[in-house]
Amino acid sequence: MYPNLRLWSVTRMRVALSKSRHKEAGSKQEMCRLLQSFGNGACRMTNTRKQLIAIEPINEEAAAQARQHIDQLTKPLGSLGRLETLAVQLAAMTGMAFPAVTPPGVIVFAADHGVATEGVSAYPQEVTAQMLLNLTRGGAGINVFARQIGALQKFVDVGVAVEVDAPGITKKRIKAASGNILREAAMTREEAESAIQIGMDTALEIVEEGAKVLIVGEVGIGNTTASSAILSALTGADPDEIVGRGTGLTDEGWQRKKAVVRKALALHRPDVDDPIDVLAKVGGMEIGAMAGAILGAASRRVPILLDGFIATVAALLAVRLQPEAADYLIGGHRSQEPGHAFVLKTLGKEPLLDLNLRLGEGSGAALAFPIVEAAARMVSEMATFASAGVSDR
Repeated sequence: MYPNLRLWSVTRMRVALSKSRHKEAGSKQEMCRLLQSFGNGACRMTNTRKQLIAIEPINEEAAAQARQHIDQLTKPLGSLGRLETLAVQLAAMTGMAFPAVTPPGVIVFAADHGVATEGVSAYPQEVTAQMLLNLTRGGAGINVFARQIGALQKFVDVGVAVEVDAPGITKKRIKAASGNILREAAMTREEAESAIQIGMDTALEIVEEGAKVLIVGEVGIGNTTASSAILSALTGADPDEIVGRGTGLTDEGWQRKKAVVRKALALHRPDVDDPIDVLAKVGGMEIGAMAGAILGAASRRVPILLDGFIATVAALLAVRLQPEAADYLIGGHRSQEPGHAFVLKTLGKEPLLDLNLRLGEGSGAALAFPIVEAAARMVSEMATFASAGVSDR
């Protein structure tokens, strides 16, 4: 475990403060001192939560060095367009003017959703466990694309309804499926915090194994419903604007899905200023784990290449928990889900691809990775005018 990345809720902090005998216990300094007693890390204060997440600002000096070098390469200024911008962003994220991006790491988190019983998906809940098994056998779409780009791969069960025993599955189960958000909270606050922590830990593990860029994906029947509820809660977006057909719902199923999101939000009234409350009430364990993984990677200056709707909603959660994480995000692609374009715009990210995908699993991000690699290779492998003996105008 990595205590410097552990999240602590306001409730826990209030309990700790109530036990303090210092008169200044309510001050920010005392709160930070108490936070430090739980583990090492930077103390960051908000009005709704206390957290220990150390994410450094991007490195503007490395970005400037990369920009200067790119302008000396054997090409007209700016002629490689967004590839040049991406290379500068990679330099800023990694702190290296000549960034290394290989190998990438892919983590797929799996969990089930109680809301699947409400007919919000075209597939039954047992597909989650079946797909997790398929992942371990290398037969899923993300397996194919991950092999193509030479990615490290991890498959993590954080809450599949039926436990799957197979080599290649990392078991970090919180519980067997989230609660049906139409009738109860998805999980407790403690379970939501556990999901985030699991994601952080897993990201740090794959970074230690050598991953230079992180891709997070998911499998979980019902997770576009939970993601839509999270997005609506955090942004105030109307479900009619952001709820999509997911795995391919009929018109009737689509309308039912929108109604479920509306009713769940009305029932639970998640606190927009408290992302963990939103996650606990209407989210999912794999969504929380993805958010945690994004925070973990950003804390190590590892760029995160975003996949589809669910992964990007997880990124929004991460940014609401720690705003500095936003600077480490790259939009991989824009999916068919209407909410995906909305959340990308909310995060200020322009995707690299638009292929009408809606698979998830991290597949779209994996397909976009060669563009990221090309940007890094451009900086490190192209000749400059001076080295090639080419006249610069």
